[in-house]
Order: sequence, then structure tokens, then C-alpha cells
Amino acid sequence: MAASLRPAGRSAVPPPVRPHVVAVLAFDGMSPFELGSVAEIFGLPRPELRVPWYELRVCAERPDRMMRSFGGLALTAGHGLEEFAAADTVVVVAVPDVRAEVPPALVGALRTAHGRGARVVSICSGAFALAAAGLLDGRTATTHWRYAELLQRRYPRVRVDPDVLYVDDGDVLTSAGSAAGLDLCLHLIRRDHGARVANAVARRLVVPPHREGGQAQFVEAAVAEPARDDAVARSMAWALDHLAEPITVADLARRAHLAPRTFLRHFGRQTGTSPLRWVVVQRVMASLPLLEAGSMPVEEVGAAVGFGSPATFRHHFTRIMKTSPSAYRRTFRDTTP
Repeated sequence: MAASLRPAGRSAVPPPVRPHVVAVLAFDGMSPFELGSVAEIFGLPRPELRVPWYELRVCAERPDRMMRSFGGLALTAGHGLEEFAAADTVVVVAVPDVRAEVPPALVGALRTAHGRGARVVSICSGAFALAAAGLLDGRTATTHWRYAELLQRRYPRVRVDPDVLYVDDGDVLTSAGSAAGLDLCLHLIRRDHGARVANAVARRLVVPPHREGGQAQFVEAAVAEPARDDAVARSMAWALDHLAEPITVADLARRAHLAPRTFLRHFGRQTGTSPLRWVVVQRVMASLPLLEAGSMPVEEVGAAVGFGSPATFRHHFTRIMKTSPSAYRRTFRDTTP
């Protein structure tokens, strides 16, 4: 019998899990909202979630220099561009001037990060930095709707989509204005840790757990009359409680005490999408915990959240989540005891 090489009385200790490092770029004159959003989501320890969390590094081109943001807030970064380029996920929240040239040092750091396999992310005008580094050439990308035309003009090899909240192109992800950055960050958590963890973080932030990346970023007349807002919100709350049942526009309009045509108009103004498209997204979101939590067949999961057939469920799930229900289950199945 072969002798054991393990010391007597001691058990093997698994090596510690190296945290996923997220680096975010700070600069003089920035808005604190985007930087704070990234710091809140990736920098705040969350031991209660019982998953390996992220390590956040705030970086700057000159980490020794004091930087000022709106309102007189001043800060210094603890890391430079070398640490930025070495991270697992790098985030550019904005650029100081969308019409100016992106600093060559930042362009080099982005290319280095992407070249070594890092995930590269932009929020709002940060897309200009990714485009300057050539990382958006031949890709679909987005930015704040105010800057979309300029981004397309300056970087014609980029396919700019001005109408969406964010674009996930695998290793390069771009988002629209400030609040859309929160949506993209939650999407990254969903990719890394699954819907259960992403939903828990969203609840702590008191924000919706998921807004589809393809949702319109600019909603005309987003603030409607309070009575109409209440009516639409009432119909949405009812729909969330009855997703497993057939839901029509007439059903939703009846709950809002509005004529169907009037309901469609107010729903579109408030949400930027149609009622039935919104219901489909909510059904797909409701299916995620079921796919993660157990062994219920995919066909039964689809029926449980209101899809009329397995084929319809797979079609809408793949369109929204960019993967199949079975593949999502394999990737995100919850194995927490």
C-alpha cells in the first residue's frame, strides 16, 4: 500500500480563491455618480451572499495627483494605469471631453488589458476611450444618446446603437448614460454569479433587478400625469402576480381603468416599450431562479412563468438572455447548500 504524503492529523486546505479584480478609472473633473455606482456595486463587501466577491481598485493616470469632481469633492486614486491594465475587468466611466483626443497612456492601458484577456467596460462617454483604443472596431456599441452621433462620426468603424441601455459583446461591454451603468453592472454580476446574487444586490440598491439591455434609453415624456402613472403601475403590479396566466393588453388596460389605446400610449411613454414585450421580459426574468434552483424540466419552467409552449419559451429566452435556457442552467445553477 502506498504511503500517504499528507502529514498526520492535518487535512488538505484548498487554495484561497483569488478575487476578481475590477479596476475603474478616475480623472479630474469627473462626475462622482458613475464612479460611485461602480464602487458601490463592486467595492462594497457582501459576505452575506456567500460567493467570492470582487476586489475594487480605483485607478488614475496620475494617482499621486488630487482630482476634483462636481460639487468640490476631491480625491486621489490608490492605483495607476499599470494596475488598471492588470485587472480582470476594467471600467471607463466617462472621458473628460468627448471631442478631445483620448490620452495615449489610457489607450495603451486599454489595449494591454484587452490583449491579456480582461473584460473591458464603458459607461456613458467612456465608449470614446474604448473606440480610440480600437476595441469597438467592427462591434455594436452604445453610449449616451447625446453623444451617439458624435461617436459614430469620429469612429466610423463602430456600429453605434443609440437606442439601447447597454450592449454585451462578450469581452467588451458598453452602456448608455449614468443610470444605465447600474444596469450593466448588475448584468455583469448576473453573468458572474447568477440571477439570485444579482437580484439580492439590486434589492440592496433598491433598483429594478433587471432591465433588458435592448430597452430604449430615452423615453419621451417619461414623467406622465400622476394618475396615469399610478394606473400603469397598478396594471404592472397585477401582471407580476399573474405571469403564469394568459395576459392581454385588454387585461392590463382593464386593471388600469383605461381604454386599450389610451393604455398603450401611456405605457409606452412611461416605460419605452410595449406592454406585451414588457410581460415577455418579466416572464423570462421570473424563469431565472427556477432554472438556477432545481431540476424542473425546461418545458415546465416555461409553463410555470406563462409561456404557451416550450418553443416560445426558448425563443424569447434566447433573444433576451443571448443563451438557451439549458445553457443558462448549466452555467448558473445554484449549488449553494
